[in-house]
Amino acid sequence: GCGMVMNPEPLAAAIGAAKAAAPTAPVILLSPQGRRFDQQMARELSRHPALTLICGRYEGVDERVTEQFVDLEVSIGDFVITGGELAAMVVMDAVTRLIPGALGNADSADQDSFRGHRLDCGHYTRPPEFQDQEVPEVLLSGNHELIAAWRRADGLMRTLVRRPDLLRVDRLDDQEVALLEKWRREIDELIQRQRGSSPGPPSGGG
Repeated sequence: GCGMVMNPEPLAAAIGAAKAAAPTAPVILLSPQGRRFDQQMARELSRHPALTLICGRYEGVDERVTEQFVDLEVSIGDFVITGGELAAMVVMDAVTRLIPGALGNADSADQDSFRGHRLDCGHYTRPPEFQDQEVPEVLLSGNHELIAAWRRADGLMRTLVRRPDLLRVDRLDDQEVALLEKWRREIDELIQRQRGSSPGPPSGGG
């Protein structure tokens, strides 16, 4: 076939050296045939003290290496890149930032997108007005309870509009159900008002 395949001997030797240094580290092959990498997997991998990442090249690695040494195949998406180095860097970055102490603020990772299958809310900074657009008033109120409620609602709305598939894999809590019901009522009222202001169909002749 076209392309080259990475030989098993040097890969097996490299994996053996890695295992000698970190015996409990799972061996992960970056491959378009692997399990789709997501935030949940990043959290799972962050619990390991070490990881061994194999970066494929060309047509990939000899299948016997995969069968004998690889614990998990991981894909960062349904596309093909020249080698697994960039994919490995993505995995390393996503996993490292979840390790306690890696970020300046420990709460940062807990408030990111995909925490609990939800997108993050919109974020704002100074100035309060930029090119005729203002920061939402509630964020300037100083009321932490209202600000938290706004962030929660904004994240839920973004998830509903941009990634509704995330809502299908996670149970809505009571507050989210109440928000969705409120939005549905508001949408129904808006539709009714629009219908009421629209001219009716022209009457036909006899």
